This record gives sequence, structure tokens and C-alpha cells, in this order.
Amino acid sequence: MSEINVFKIPMSAPDDVLGLKELIEKGEIIPEEIIAILGKTEGNGCVNDFTRGFCTSAFRGFLAKALGKTEDEVEKEIAFVMSGGTEGVMTPHATIFTKREINSGKKSGKDKSLIVSVGFTRDFLPEEIGTLIMVKEVEKVMLQLMESAGIEQKEDVHFVQIKCPLLTSDRILEAKARGKTVVVEDTYKSMGYSRGASALGVAVALNEVDQVKVTEGSILKDWSLYSEVASTSAGVELMNCEIILMGNSQQSVSNYRIGHSIMKDAIDLEGVIEAIKNSGLALDQLPTAEDKKRIVNVFAKAEASPDGYVRNRRTTMLTDSDINHTRHARAVVNGVLASIVGDPMVYVSGGAEHQGPAGGGPVAVIIQK
Repeated sequence: MSEINVFKIPMSAPDDVLGLKELIEKGEIIPEEIIAILGKTEGNGCVNDFTRGFCTSAFRGFLAKALGKTEDEVEKEIAFVMSGGTEGVMTPHATIFTKREINSGKKSGKDKSLIVSVGFTRDFLPEEIGTLIMVKEVEKVMLQLMESAGIEQKEDVHFVQIKCPLLTSDRILEAKARGKTVVVEDTYKSMGYSRGASALGVAVALNEVDQVKVTEGSILKDWSLYSEVASTSAGVELMNCEIILMGNSQQSVSNYRIGHSIMKDAIDLEGVIEAIKNSGLALDQLPTAEDKKRIVNVFAKAEASPDGYVRNRRTTMLTDSDINHTRHARAVVNGVLASIVGDPMVYVSGGAEHQGPAGGGPVAVIIQK
């Protein structure tokens, strides 16, 4: 049996590991039990957002010393997924997941608790990013993670956070030197292709879409194909996909549960409420003060609707030449989430290609039972 614990710490800067250090010193976290760190850093969330790599380096270096291992060893054991962009009132923070095995036998009854499993794809060549190859690699690792987590029903998977690579000028030139063609030469657009292909890998693994319909031509084209639980974030700091699968399982004795729903658009308050209810927290309307104390964190995807409208009202998110549309979207969705749970320290990632319906995105909630 597995026991999963979840800790959320604020960060004063991308390299601020003080919150983790204090929890370790208090004995609340044992470094050897850390399996994943999911962070929101205060960069721009675009191609040149180096706060993601900076943050990863800080946590990886700190844990290498704490564990008495090399940073390369730590990187192979712990998933460091950093998402850039904390626009609006979003508070930079990190969510830390720990796991310990308990010899308590099979849990009685049908009660399921939070289970978290992490895995890594192989490194991708530049010409493979955003293609069917990426879809299939993510699908393969997804199925392995479900098995290792003891998840027998795909409906028990509630959130899949993926950190995926993007294309840079150097990576594009390297591919061309070998006579290869990349999916797109616009480095910013490559983020969308990578996110979209990764999300479709989740959708195929969970039978959310018909595998036959997922082709090279459907990636970033057919918006009817999407996952309701995938959350993907592209970064320059890696060449593989790091995957954090979150679900509920009878193989877990955790004191937490997770649930999810989808936001149909950026202001879909009802979708957030449905996710809270799906986690097991009974609500009449908005969460009460006592309900809010049980909400550990909320995870959501955000994007500007491809048609430029929200509920038949025109927005300027796609036409603002000063501020990227992903930054607008993160700020809006964070505002909605923060107003519901009474805390701006929630996780919102921009760019929801094939993650929820066009203009919307998945939203998941972890609660204390």
C-alpha cells in the first residue's frame, strides 16, 4: 500500500527552497520520499522563460545534497515540473508530493485515495517534437504509470501533469544539418505543438479519443480531440516528457483525494465547483470557510479561445501585441479559482491545446479527506 502526502509552499523567488528546507528540518518531509515537485514560477511562461530551469536547478541541487546523490541521479528519480507565468494575483509556489510504502495489506472496502505516479519518456529529437512519435511515447509511459499506481479503471485518473520540450533555433538548425524537418520553425508555436501532442498521448492512453483520428494532420487542427485530465507545459530546460499522474486507488492509504472536471471557458465557475464536488467535498453552492481549509490545491489549464470570444463577447487576448494570450488566460483563470477557494496560491498553466474543449481546460482539486 502507498501513502501519498501533499505539501504546498510559497516561493519568494524561483530559487527559493526555504519552504522545503523547513519542512525537512521539522521532519514533516523525508527527502527520500519525495517523488515530484510541481512549481509555478514567476517568468513569462514563453520560450525564453528561464525561471523554470532556474527553479528546477535550485530544487535539484538542494535535494542532491540532502540525499547525498548527484544531480543527475536525482533528476532520474524525481519529477521536477515547473510552469512559468504567475500573472495577475497568482502566487509563485511549489507543490511537493511524497510517497512511502506501508505494509498494511489490502485496504478494505471500496474507498479510494490519492495515488501519484511519476515517469519519463525517452529524450526526443527536435524533429519528433509535436508529432505522432511524441503522442505514442506519452501513451506508452501513461499505461506504465497506471499499472504501477494500481489504477484499474481509467476513470480514476483525474489529472496528468506533463512537462514537455520545445524547439529553439539551435535545435532547429541541428535537425536541418541532419536533413530533417521540424513540425514548425516558429519557436513559440512549437510550444503548442509539443503541448498538444503530449495531451493527445494522454487522451489515447485513456481512450478519451479514437486513436485512429489522431494523425499528424489532426495535431493543433482538430479541436474536437482532447483530454479532460491532461495538463501539459512546454519548456526549454528538457528534451523528454516528465509525467506526473494523479488519481485515486484502493492501493493508497493517503489522507487525500483528487477529483476533476472541465472549465468550458475561462470564466466557468460552475466547472470549478463540479471539480471540487468530484473530489468528494460535498457543496451546496460555494465552499464554506471549513470547506476551504480542506482544499489543498487546485490545478487548471487556461487558454484564449481560438475564436477570440468568451460567451459571445469579443476579447483582445489574441490581438494584444504587447502581452501574449497565454498570459492573459492564466491571469483570468487564476482570478476565478482564487475567488472560489479564497486563495490565489493555485496552479494555472497556460496553453491548453487538446486539453479540454477549445477555450477551456481541465481543472482538478486535491482535498484532505
